[in-house]
Amino acid sequence: MDSAKRRQILDGARQVFLAQGFDAASMGEIAKAAGVSKGTLYVYFDSKEELFAALVKSQCAQTAERLFELDAEKHDVRDALRRLGLSFVDAMLEPSHVSTVRMVIGAADRQPEIGQLFLQAGPRQGWARLTEWLKLKVEHGDLVIDDPEVAAKQFLTMSHGAVMMPVLIGAEPAPPAERIEYLVNKAVDVFMAAYGPRNA
Repeated sequence: MDSAKRRQILDGARQVFLAQGFDAASMGEIAKAAGVSKGTLYVYFDSKEELFAALVKSQCAQTAERLFELDAEKHDVRDALRRLGLSFVDAMLEPSHVSTVRMVIGAADRQPEIGQLFLQAGPRQGWARLTEWLKLKVEHGDLVIDDPEVAAKQFLTMSHGAVMMPVLIGAEPAPPAERIEYLVNKAVDVFMAAYGPRNA
């Protein structure tokens, strides 16, 4: 029940923060949107800052759960990267993730620590996971990379960079699946051309 109530509050908070921004949102409005009393709200969260931080962490965790688990024992690097790229872009374009990024950016001037929290709970986790997998692929002779951390960031950026910004600023809707697949395949091609075995 506690978990369900907490999710209920976070859902209400997301609505209010997205509609009004961090500064204008009030705990009273959040309680109303969540369908709970202010007393109940303060049982779960001591402040608006704590609630916002919890919302960001929750979204990062949900996004991470959707990403493909990299298997160190499978040697088809191209296929693994393609699958990772597709699931990564899909997670980045999830409406709840897009709204969270917008909220973090909106709060960045007044609450830079929220940006740090988002970076640590989200992108840095993805970079670290992919970096470790790439290191294993280098050890197995499947890739030739002198800086796996940079390579990890390059691949993830290539995969989603062309579609994320237009969606984030509301200029374009999410592209169709075939367009995403095309862009991810191109990212894999570039990555393998740079880091694939030299005799490939």
